[in-house]
Amino acid sequence: MTSFIDQLIAFVSANAWLAYLTLFLAALLEAVPVVGSVIPGSTIILALSALVPGGELKLTWVLAAAIAGALLGDGSAFWAGHRSQREILNTWPLANYPRLVAQSETFFRRWGALAVFFARFVPPIRAFVPITAGALGMQPARFYPVNIAAIVLWAPAHVLPGVVAVSALHQYAGLPHHQGIAKHLWMLAVIGGALIVALATWTIRRRHGSGRIEPATKESR
Repeated sequence: MTSFIDQLIAFVSANAWLAYLTLFLAALLEAVPVVGSVIPGSTIILALSALVPGGELKLTWVLAAAIAGALLGDGSAFWAGHRSQREILNTWPLANYPRLVAQSETFFRRWGALAVFFARFVPPIRAFVPITAGALGMQPARFYPVNIAAIVLWAPAHVLPGVVAVSALHQYAGLPHHQGIAKHLWMLAVIGGALIVALATWTIRRRHGSGRIEPATKESR
């Protein structure tokens, strides 16, 4: 396992652009309706951000990649909803997930612009609220400022925990970046990502009932 991690770190060091591209795609796909509900974008971002303290990746570019991907994903989803209006919520693939569409619509109708802001931090609703906001007639001049503000806060909230935790291990535990710390690096990232997903899922299920993402059956349509 250690040799694999060492090879992975060496690969990332030599191909940092690929890591930044992965960060961008993770943030982008996480914002796509349905797809974003199953892509572990937050976990990927957290894991790769843990490579910043060792110098394999640069914090500025990690944040930039995550922000750019989220902006493009949310912005595209909103624009698709804005152009098609409510009709898009009843077409494939959204029509196969009526529960999540209904939850997103209820959430948006209740909180308005605040729903756009807070949904960015709550999977799996964050993959549905932008397109729902557009479909329900929210104006671009209102959506984009709120969405941009949310993403600018969301990116550091996902990136910095991995950076700070790994830096603390290096400083206070005396672990070298490329050996002992490598073992803890991915363990910390995976555990942290799992905790984020588990907490968000628990919150959704407690507030809205079952949070399972299942397509509607013919009988339920």
